Amino acid sequence: MQDILINWSPQETRVAVVEHGAVQELHVERTLERGLVGNVYLGKVQRVLPGMQSAFIDIGLERTAFLHVADLVAPFTPGSRGAAAPVDREPSRAAQVPIEKQVFEGQSLLVQVIKDPIGTKGARLSTQISIAGRMLVFLPQDNHIGVSQKIPLAERDALRQRLLALAEAAAQGDGGQGASSHGGFILRTNGEDASDAELGDDIAYLRKAWSRIREQALRMPPMSLLHQDLSLLQRVLRDLTTEETTSIRIDSREQYELLLRFGREFMPQAAGKLQHYTGERPIFDLYNVDDEITQALGRRVQLKSGGYLVIDQTEALTTVDVNTGGFVGARNFDETVFKTNLEAAQAIARQLRLRNLGGIIIVDFIDMARDEHREQVLAEFRKQLARDRVKTTAGGFSQLGLVEMTRKRTRESLAHMLCEPCEACGGQGIVRTARTVAYDALREILREARQFTPREFRIVAPPQVIELFLDEESQHLAGLSDFIGKPISLQAEPAMGQGQYDVVLL
Repeated sequence: MQDILINWSPQETRVAVVEHGAVQELHVERTLERGLVGNVYLGKVQRVLPGMQSAFIDIGLERTAFLHVADLVAPFTPGSRGAAAPVDREPSRAAQVPIEKQVFEGQSLLVQVIKDPIGTKGARLSTQISIAGRMLVFLPQDNHIGVSQKIPLAERDALRQRLLALAEAAAQGDGGQGASSHGGFILRTNGEDASDAELGDDIAYLRKAWSRIREQALRMPPMSLLHQDLSLLQRVLRDLTTEETTSIRIDSREQYELLLRFGREFMPQAAGKLQHYTGERPIFDLYNVDDEITQALGRRVQLKSGGYLVIDQTEALTTVDVNTGGFVGARNFDETVFKTNLEAAQAIARQLRLRNLGGIIIVDFIDMARDEHREQVLAEFRKQLARDRVKTTAGGFSQLGLVEMTRKRTRESLAHMLCEPCEACGGQGIVRTARTVAYDALREILREARQFTPREFRIVAPPQVIELFLDEESQHLAGLSDFIGKPISLQAEPAMGQGQYDVVLL
C-alpha cells in the first residue's frame, strides 16, 4: 500500500512516497531552479549566419537562442500540415544543405531546448522534437521504433516488435489519419519490464501531448512556449502513481484543482486518487517527513536493534558500512551479527531510495561465519531492492565479504539537491544551502503562526540567507507575511554558520 504526500509552496514542491507507514522516497523541485531543457517553443528566426552555419532564434527569453545546422532536421513550421518528413539521419547528406537554404529571417520554427543558457550564452536549440514519457520517448517527426542500448541485445528485437505492434494498434484506433497516427518511439530502460497496458497509456499520453503542441503552433504567435517538460506535480501522476497507490494528498487547493484537470485529461485513473489535504497539521508532519530528511542528510543511520549504518557518498561510488553498535543480542555472537545484517539489508534498500543514491554501491555487511546466514541476508537484500522503481542489480558476496551493486542514476541525490560543499571544511563535509535554510525558516514561521499570535516574527540567520530574503526570495517572504497577517523582519548574524537560523517571536 502506497500513499503520496505533496507539500506545495510558491518556491518549492516536495513529494514524499510512503509505503506501509514509512517514507521511502523524497522528491524536491524548486521554482527558481527549473531548467528549460525539453521545452518546446514557436521561435522566430532573427539572424542567419552562413559563415557559422548557425541561426539566432528568438524564443521569448532574455537572450536569443542558438541553432546550428547539425540540429536542423526536418523543421516543422506552423504553415505545414501533417507530420514533418522522416528525419534524415545521415550527417554527410544533411551537411550538403547549407543553413541559409533551409531557414530565413522572420521565419517561424518549432524548436526544442536541448541545452540551458549558460553565462552569456543563450540556449541551444534543435528542430528535432522529442517528448519524454514515463517509459517511452516519442519522436513525432520520425517513424523509427528503437530500444535503449542499455537493454541486453538478446531482448531488444522482441521488445521492438512488441512496441511496433502497440504503436500500430494505437494508430488504427486514431483512425490512421493526422499527426497522431505518425511518429516513432524509443523504449527507455525503465520500460523493459512494462506491461502492454502501461506502454499503451504512455503512447496515448505522448501522442495527445504532440497534438496539443501542433494545435498551439497553428494559433499562437511566435516566441510562445508551446510545451513545458512536466513539473514535479505532474510527474507524480505520470511516474510515481501505481496500482498500489491508495491516495495522493496535496495541501494546496489551487494546485489540487490544476493537477486534477491535468490528470482527468491525460491520466484519469491517477486523477481519481487525488485528495485535497485540509488538516491542521502540516502534511509532512503526518509521517515525520522533515525528520526523515534531516536523517537522510547525515552519515549515520541508527537501526532499531542498536546497530547502525555509515553511508559515505563520493564521486565514483557510495559505501555503506554496517556496525553492531550497542546490539549485543540474547543468544550468541553469530545470531547477533545475523540479525543486525538482516535489519541492515532492509534499512539500506530504503536509504538508497530515500537519498536517491545511484551508480556503484559497495555494502560492507558484518562478517558472517555461516553460509546459510549470508544467503539469507543476500536474499532479503534483493527482495527489498525489488521494491525499488529504479533499476538495481546486486551481486553476491565477494572474497572480501563485500556486496557490489548498481542503481541507475535518475536525478541528483537528495544531498546534492539540498546541500553544497562547505568552504569552512575544505569540501570534506556538507551544509544546507542558503535557500534550503531560507525555506526551512519560512516553514518554521508558518508552523509557529498556527500556534501563536505574536506581534511580529523575526528571522535571525547568516548574512547570505538574509541577502537571499532581500533579493530573490523577497516575493515569497512578502507573500508569507500577507498570508499569516504578521510582519516578518530580518536580522543578519555573521557568527552563525550557514546551516543555522532562528525564528524569534516578538
